[in-house]
Amino acid sequence: MNDVNHDSFSAMRDAVQRFHDKHDLKSHGGEELAYRVALMAEELGEISACVTKGKDREALAEECADLLILLIGTAISADFPLDRAFWDKMDALMKRSSRMVGGRIRVSEFRDS
Repeated sequence: MNDVNHDSFSAMRDAVQRFHDKHDLKSHGGEELAYRVALMAEELGEISACVTKGKDREALAEECADLLILLIGTAISADFPLDRAFWDKMDALMKRSSRMVGGRIRVSEFRDS
């Protein structure tokens, strides 16, 4: 893997696809979306624990990588191009306004009632 462009999303997607293939996730329930959502919730809990328990950056980075791998794998399982979804969403987010809410900035589609 030394000749792999580690900054390339397609290289990351290919690596996750190889992992799915190696363990035949599709045939063994590993690509079921409800199962994947549960795994992502578990990883998000581990990220939260890193932050709330003051763990070091390396632990946080590892948990974030776990979540990213699961997200990429979910796109593979659900058969959609995550990179395109990312850029479409970024374009939409860049058009949104921001407000201070509870002392923190919030970027959203604000709907005034």
